Amino acid sequence: MTKNAGLRATAFAAAAATALVSMPFSAQAEVDRVRWQIPMAFASSLTALGDTMPWVAQNLEQVSGGRIQFQVAEPGSVIPALGVFENTSNGNIDAGYSFMGYEIGQVPAAALFGAMPFGLDSTQFIAWMYFHGGDELLKETFAPHNVYPILCGSIAPEAAGWFRQQIESVEQLQGLRFRAAAIGGEIMSELGMSVTMLPGGELFQALETGVLDATEFSLPTVDEQLGFFQVAKHYYLPGWHQPSTNQYLYVNLDAWNGLSEQTQAVIETSCKAGTMMAMAKAEALQGAALARFQEQGVTLETWDEEFLDVFWDATQRVMERRSGQDEMFRRVHESMRAFQREHAQWGATGYLPRDWALRNLVGEN
Repeated sequence: MTKNAGLRATAFAAAAATALVSMPFSAQAEVDRVRWQIPMAFASSLTALGDTMPWVAQNLEQVSGGRIQFQVAEPGSVIPALGVFENTSNGNIDAGYSFMGYEIGQVPAAALFGAMPFGLDSTQFIAWMYFHGGDELLKETFAPHNVYPILCGSIAPEAAGWFRQQIESVEQLQGLRFRAAAIGGEIMSELGMSVTMLPGGELFQALETGVLDATEFSLPTVDEQLGFFQVAKHYYLPGWHQPSTNQYLYVNLDAWNGLSEQTQAVIETSCKAGTMMAMAKAEALQGAALARFQEQGVTLETWDEEFLDVFWDATQRVMERRSGQDEMFRRVHESMRAFQREHAQWGATGYLPRDWALRNLVGEN
């Protein structure tokens, strides 16, 4: 063999080795194409709540070069708005997007991942999820139901609710017809409220016609879009029942296991980006929404310590009862509270007081 022939052979071998190394990736990229319809529990028009999944879908298509396409579907167009878990679990759909907790009857611990009363705010929640074992508990909770859940959105505290009349005593809560979801609703029932669960699209009419005396749903910007301020003029804060509201991409476990590790990583990473975008948008818009409510004659009410103590005592009773009934609920609750206790000193002293800006900056030019 001549020297030139040897060089050519070496170059050919190197090129062949490179091709062999890259072939699984390239071949998989050609084969592993994802075309999923994603039914949602919330309308895509609801800012920071329903528009996160469409953002994730657009991002997935871009970063994958069109290989991964999620077609979001509005509530009720494919399955009932509150049916994402059930239909993902039984394989009617590959995946869906929802607040976690509507399935509390089948998966009690799910409600804690959606929102824990007097629990973790969004920043604390994702810290617990990714660095204190939360995500592992999440996957363990849903594996028996053939669902692979991915955190895919977290937003700032909800409001405590819209009330047609001012609440001046705890006794006024007795028999109050109120819409609430998941654990928060159970706690309100514990206080004697008549609680029902309705999807967001039905709440304005129920409030307007007197079917409901009050309702909670979401953030000020979301509640504003649903028009509650037109029929209820007392807006109560803080949202003790949902310090964070967490949404998830529910994926059928068989469908998930059929994906390559690369595709799985792209989906999970896009959901992490979606969570960050939802958190940013939620914080960015609420101050202006509260100002608009006041211009519309809405009174911003604040639960005082007496009410919060009553809500806390009821929360303790419900959590203790639920923990005694379901082992996974107990494990998740104890894990979240343990992190909350560990974080408490930092949370209380590492930041300026929550009302510092209100006391020192509001009214300045």
